[in-house]
Amino acid sequence: MGKKVKEDKKPPPDDVFDVVALESRQAGTVVLMLNSPEEEVQAKACEAIYKFVEKCDENRKQLLDLGAGDPLLQLMQSEDRLVRRNACMAMGSMTAQPDVRKYLRKKERSIPTFISLLAPEEDSVCHEFSALGLSNMATEFSSKSAIYENGGIEPLVKCLSSNDPDVQKNGIEALAQMMMDYQTRASIKDAEGLAPMLELLKSEFQIIQKLALLALDRASQDAENRAALRELEAMSRLIDFVAKPELNDLHVMAVMVLSNLLEDLESLEEVKETGGLKRLVALITDQTPPEEEPKGGKGEKKAGSRAAKKSAKDGKKGGSEPDKEDTPPGEAIIPTLPDVKMCAAKAIARSARNAENRKILHEQEAEKMLIHLLAHESTEVQTAAAQALAVMSENLMAKDSIREWDGMQPLIKLLNSENGDVKEGASLALANLTTSNSTNCHEVSNFSGTEILVNLLTDPREEAVANAACVLTNMATEEALRMEAQGKGVVTTLIEGLKSKNTTVQAKTSLCVAAFVCDSDSRAEFRNASGIENLVILLHSGNDEVRRNASWAITVCAVDEPTATEVCKLGGMEILQDIQVSGTRKNPFAEAALERLLDSNLSAKYALTGNLSSTNLIENGFYDAGQLRTGSKFMTIEDCCQQELNDKRAVLLVNAKAAEDTCSPVKSRTQRDREEKQREEEMQAQLLKEAMSQGGRDNKPFELPTDPTLLKYIEEVTEKIQPITSVHEQVTTLARYVADKMGGPIEKGQLTNFSWELPIGQIKFELKSNVVPIGKIKTGIHIHRALLFKTLADQIAVPCTLTRGEYNRAWNEVMLPDSDPTPGAPKFPPRAFIVDLIHEPGHLMKSDTPEAITYRKL
Repeated sequence: MGKKVKEDKKPPPDDVFDVVALESRQAGTVVLMLNSPEEEVQAKACEAIYKFVEKCDENRKQLLDLGAGDPLLQLMQSEDRLVRRNACMAMGSMTAQPDVRKYLRKKERSIPTFISLLAPEEDSVCHEFSALGLSNMATEFSSKSAIYENGGIEPLVKCLSSNDPDVQKNGIEALAQMMMDYQTRASIKDAEGLAPMLELLKSEFQIIQKLALLALDRASQDAENRAALRELEAMSRLIDFVAKPELNDLHVMAVMVLSNLLEDLESLEEVKETGGLKRLVALITDQTPPEEEPKGGKGEKKAGSRAAKKSAKDGKKGGSEPDKEDTPPGEAIIPTLPDVKMCAAKAIARSARNAENRKILHEQEAEKMLIHLLAHESTEVQTAAAQALAVMSENLMAKDSIREWDGMQPLIKLLNSENGDVKEGASLALANLTTSNSTNCHEVSNFSGTEILVNLLTDPREEAVANAACVLTNMATEEALRMEAQGKGVVTTLIEGLKSKNTTVQAKTSLCVAAFVCDSDSRAEFRNASGIENLVILLHSGNDEVRRNASWAITVCAVDEPTATEVCKLGGMEILQDIQVSGTRKNPFAEAALERLLDSNLSAKYALTGNLSSTNLIENGFYDAGQLRTGSKFMTIEDCCQQELNDKRAVLLVNAKAAEDTCSPVKSRTQRDREEKQREEEMQAQLLKEAMSQGGRDNKPFELPTDPTLLKYIEEVTEKIQPITSVHEQVTTLARYVADKMGGPIEKGQLTNFSWELPIGQIKFELKSNVVPIGKIKTGIHIHRALLFKTLADQIAVPCTLTRGEYNRAWNEVMLPDSDPTPGAPKFPPRAFIVDLIHEPGHLMKSDTPEAITYRKL
């Protein structure tokens, strides 16, 4: 403004402008006034802009577009105190607009300018709006970094001790935003910011308390900050905070901070010694807290003794709270909110992840609180409590305590809940409680939980299905409980889980199958319900655990021949072979499954490996289909019988049974003549014909062709050779017997002249089948004689192996001492001998001699 004219009535100088009073309703005009050299004009323009931008967000954007940003930033550094204050108010309010913040991020001096106005010599209004500006700017990560690098943490911490609640509010909000960055979290302790944060819990304004709890929640994510908070007795102060019912809206946030603190063993030990944990448990379960010694000088000022302050802007400052007195002793306890209970249960679960913490929580009987919360009407509280019990039950002593404190029954009851989260949490808790605890397993059965768990296997909630399978797997270790579950239909119900697309469900269900198909009846039930097919499909899974568990289930299922045959029929053997040759999928479970599968299906084992050990005993139904080529599917005997007649090698069948309408083979040795033999062969051909056409018009079940001749062989060797006391003599006698039945000895070098292919081809033609019973072959070479020798030897308990070589070679190996022992002579372990069935039947060759090698390979 111009200078006042003196009263000497002299005309004013020519270079002095007369005083002009302006009124403008255009924002653009006021922005131009910001560039005035007169400080009074600047101050009034800034004040007008502040009032304008406080009205709405659009006004902030308009002023930015009019170019108010640069002059306001300059005026925030003005030497005039009033100009600085008003410019700070205007710019601080404008930062609520995203475009303004984007503009300021491009200005290197913007954040340092805000920080400079937090200096102690500035007035509280500058502090308030500078902190507001920094709080708004800190919503973006780049600005967080800039505030930290420009030393903004300590000035903001000092704002927390201001007498002005608006300064406190904006300061704590800025720090809460800043502590989303790990750098600020790590430095807040050194800036001595934790103590004033705790002091703000006594504020009269709820919004300040809320922001203080938010800041503490983020600060307590740092281990060093948690240690500092323990020294400041933060645990007790937070529990005191939760004990105030008038602050129930903030109890959830307080429990969240407690959850962070309870993660440390030191914090748990502290609240254990002070009784704070039991007090918290009592508050959460709405029980009367145990009395504590009063803490001198720790009393809190009650919230809300003042009216709303002068500068409550945008609803950012909470209204005042009416004065309330502490609940006197003996007065009814006001229940905590469901959200608080839920957060408390989650805090227990989080802390219990550490084994030492679980031990302390168990000593403080935290399980009682969780069991109490299971009965709450809120499903969220029920879920959190069940999940916490699941974690606590990893402590061995807690498993027994939960049962003794009647925690099993409510968990089983929650399995019937309509809420999926509740079912998942309850089933998880039961899964952990029943692991390696037979008493808890029986407790589940006592409360009628078996049928509920079986029904849960078909629940749409996949996690609940997986947990139910775990519980049932644990229960299956007890025979009585396993039989009970089998009676409830668990075996067939598990098949639905095998069809799931969820790999966890697939893995847990497969393991459960292995636990329940451990007897022939359950395996038959599982096989007849097409369960084997679903297990075989899971072998293709890309998930390691699914493949392992499915392999283990097949290992258990394949202990009997019908199931092993079914697995082979479905291609399970080929899949297991592929797994074992894979560099990434190979695992010992698949190896065990393949071994068990082959041991239960010797025909497949011989086709695949070309070797049967002395413990692999050939029984009726065994057949030699030749060496299985890589990538080929192993054919069942039924498939072989149904094949069209071809010129390939015959499938050799072992089935020592007589036809139903023929006489006993023992009697037929003296009664049967050539005509009867011919009639028998014709009947065999007819039986084979019918077998090949099974599933046709009459749908008769498939029956293997019988072999009365082999039955006669067995009876003869049992009668004549089995009584021999010397194993050496048994072997040689049996070798001569086999050679005699297969065409007699063949001179060395004359094997190629020995006619055996044509006679077998004639048998195939007569039977109209590629399958030839071994007893019908009268001219056989290595593969035929070795198979017959192994078959008969197994019948009279003479241990021997059967090994397939190349070019129709096969041989038997027996373990015998070098010679008959004589009194006083040293005894040596048995040695392996190859039995000659071709050239010198009964001759035994040491397996490592050239003679034996020639017999095997040439």
